[in-house]
Amino acid sequence: MSTSYLPATTDSIAQALEAKNPSDAISILYRILENPSSSPESLRIKEQAITNLSDLLRQENRAEELRSLLTLLRPFFALIPKAKTAKIVRGIIDAVAKIPGTSDLQISLCKEMVQWTRAEKRTFLRQRVEARLAALLMENKEYSEALNLLSGLIKEVRRLDDKLLLVDIDLLESKLHFSLRNLPKAKAALTAARTAANAIYVPPAQQGTIDLQSGILHAEEKDYKTAYSYFFEAFEAFNALEDPRAVFSLKYMLLCKIMVSQADDVAGIISSKAGLQYVGPELDAMKAVADAHAKRSLKLFETALRDFKAQLEEDPIVHRHLSSLYDTLLEQNLCRLIEPFSRVEIAHIADLIELSVDHVEKKLSQMILDKKFAGTLDQGAGCLVIFDEPKTDAIYPATLETISNVGKVVDSLYVRSAKIMA
Repeated sequence: MSTSYLPATTDSIAQALEAKNPSDAISILYRILENPSSSPESLRIKEQAITNLSDLLRQENRAEELRSLLTLLRPFFALIPKAKTAKIVRGIIDAVAKIPGTSDLQISLCKEMVQWTRAEKRTFLRQRVEARLAALLMENKEYSEALNLLSGLIKEVRRLDDKLLLVDIDLLESKLHFSLRNLPKAKAALTAARTAANAIYVPPAQQGTIDLQSGILHAEEKDYKTAYSYFFEAFEAFNALEDPRAVFSLKYMLLCKIMVSQADDVAGIISSKAGLQYVGPELDAMKAVADAHAKRSLKLFETALRDFKAQLEEDPIVHRHLSSLYDTLLEQNLCRLIEPFSRVEIAHIADLIELSVDHVEKKLSQMILDKKFAGTLDQGAGCLVIFDEPKTDAIYPATLETISNVGKVVDSLYVRSAKIMA
């Protein structure tokens, strides 16, 4: 960085744009920012220089320099309106976020900015940076710290009645409680977000996020039809905005179809006009699962899980539902295989279903305890013994009903005799 500054003019900006390589352009922009002039025109040119500089540093993956830039600009922030300061700060934090592998740097940067905004009494900016910090902490799985930060922030924002920020924070709180498996609190926070959103105009991206979270919570309660409707709404919003989250909304729509045993619809949705835009590993993974479900094949199911590990097992929402689907498929297949037998070797069942003996034995014992069928495991002989379902004798419920009716008659006679005696 040169020690001699450049005049804050459009010619200097043009010089930076015409530079042969990014390093020269970055050097020129730094020299513009060193100009001590504080005239309105100079300030406007410097704002443009900051925007260009943050874009160049992002393209060059120089995250540490973006962090230093925020510290360097603090005297400049005193000369411009607070709204413009907030826009620049959030823009630089967004630029750092676009550089891969910078989550720890983003957290420390947000913490620094929170301290600075407290000292400068910039409440509006501090609340937004704190909300961003809470989201980063949640992504980093630091749930308790994120929850402590949000609890204080929610009270403060509710007092100020900043509805748009309140929607963001309530939505974030819902995601946080969902990550902690606290479904009632996640639903309560989502309801609060919807209530705040109904009072104001909410941007389509934000409405899509609310619908996506609603779908996730309904799917968690096994209400897949309602979840599908919310995922569809979210998909339409994100698709119109060309938001990358559209493919995840579509993926969850397909998951809902599989979970309600409508796997045949999956291929139709993927081959539709909207679905064809997003053909890729995410949709291929769901198609493989749908094919396995349609054929009731555990082997195909396990192949899909292995081939698309990143899309299925590493997505916590999909993984949770597919685990229950796998268990259901396994139980159905085992019940179908053991039906003709009264006594059968566990190894034979394992061969038929193409799974390990230990895995099959564990699942059979679980099914016996859950009373899915009557039987016992003879581990000495390595066999499963299946009992006939005990036939319930109709005389017992009939007797109980007769006694109950006699009791009612006696009570009625007692009431009548009491009236006569009176």
